[in-house]
Amino acid sequence: MGSRRKARELAVQVLFCLEFLREDVPAVFDLVCENFPGKKAPRAFARDLVLGTCEKKTEIDGMIRRSSRNWRLERMSRLDRSILRLAVFEILYREDIPPKVSIDEAVELGKRFGNVESGKFINGVLDDIYNTLRRKTSTQ
Repeated sequence: MGSRRKARELAVQVLFCLEFLREDVPAVFDLVCENFPGKKAPRAFARDLVLGTCEKKTEIDGMIRRSSRNWRLERMSRLDRSILRLAVFEILYREDIPPKVSIDEAVELGKRFGNVESGKFINGVLDDIYNTLRRKTSTQ
């Protein structure tokens, strides 16, 4: 497993914890790292993903809401929501990561950690977001 995938797993774990803990984001990141010392993920990359996702959460949630037909954000599983937020952050703000890679990684995280339908659900929402962004870009 690649180091960036491990970093994404760590980032999702932190984002998932933040669904329950209303505390300082860096403190929760450190708490997760301390309690899962076996993680060999590149922590700097994971920290950048978590901090960026949390900073842009309002915009990211708006995009997820518009692209998740028949599902309110609040009704989504906390894990799926965390994975979606991370992937949307990457798609929007990490130019060094191709959007298709972010989508594929998110789907794999959903399959690995989510329920039976998580991978398909995550893929559908992210495909809609990606295609919407492509249409906007091509008309400008």
